[in-house]
Amino acid sequence: MLRRPGPLRIGRIEIDFPFILAPLAGYTDAAFRLVCRDCSAEYTSTGVMLDKLLLQKSKTRHEVIKTDPADHPIAGQIMGSEPETMARAAAVLAESGFDVIDLNFACPVRKVLARRRGGFLMQDPDRALAIVREVIKAVPGLPVTLKLRRTFYENDMENRAFWVITEGSFGLGAAAVCIHARSVEGKYRGRADREFLASVKHAFPSQTIIGSGDALTASRVIEMYERTGVDGVALARGAIGNPWIFEDLRRITAGAEPEPPDISKQRRLIEKHYELECRFFGQDKGWRRMRHFGIMYAGKHPKPREVRMAFVAVRSAENWRAVLEEHYHRP
Repeated sequence: MLRRPGPLRIGRIEIDFPFILAPLAGYTDAAFRLVCRDCSAEYTSTGVMLDKLLLQKSKTRHEVIKTDPADHPIAGQIMGSEPETMARAAAVLAESGFDVIDLNFACPVRKVLARRRGGFLMQDPDRALAIVREVIKAVPGLPVTLKLRRTFYENDMENRAFWVITEGSFGLGAAAVCIHARSVEGKYRGRADREFLASVKHAFPSQTIIGSGDALTASRVIEMYERTGVDGVALARGAIGNPWIFEDLRRITAGAEPEPPDISKQRRLIEKHYELECRFFGQDKGWRRMRHFGIMYAGKHPKPREVRMAFVAVRSAENWRAVLEEHYHRP
């Protein structure tokens, strides 16, 4: 008997379906978020945004904060190292209509760590909590959430910084914590630690805990939700090229079997995605962005390698359309 998915509460926001689209740089743009909503996702997030970028009135800033009236509730994820700058960036997102501010203390990318951002904060709980404090003050009434990892160092079994940051953040009024159950040092190697997620939920039974890591298939998402007791699961890599995963989760939790999308269904969604990319970013950027999305969508095609290589070779909007016509025939 599957555990009945309950509502996911993030501050004043209640989401009926607790399986959500997590941030993923380069992918979770406005167009892809709307595609996922069409496939039953109820809550989405931007890719991570640098705090200093949000304080500059530039074309790039305009692009990264683009959203749509249909794209709510939505979290804007920010990353930085200075409490005051992070607070000012959060205020920009609040003024731009975002529903939740999400703080990234988890990114394991080397250049991010070198600038003392993202996962680096797992080594500096005092600074992390100072950021949480200032951001909460800057956006009164708006839920603030955190993305954390289990620890910074792979061999750290005590996870002291995690517990200090999590307990301190809830004490300051954070609405939820999303946990990627690996170390920063471990990046994406090995399996995410399900037992650790369960221990966090056990320690904070009345707080909102969201699990992350290895949520690559619907069955793995359900396994995490069932085995750990978390309140929700955040999907990033598992949704890229497969936004239908949210429909699969709906069906599984309703007691039905998933239905893999046939070629015509794949085509309809990919065409809509293309139109949305062009709408938000223009025709030239639209096909370029859809080139790398197409490479990921190829994984659902009956001939994944052939289609993947066809998208890799795309060099124009006409090329992109030709790949669609050749491999995703109309019914």
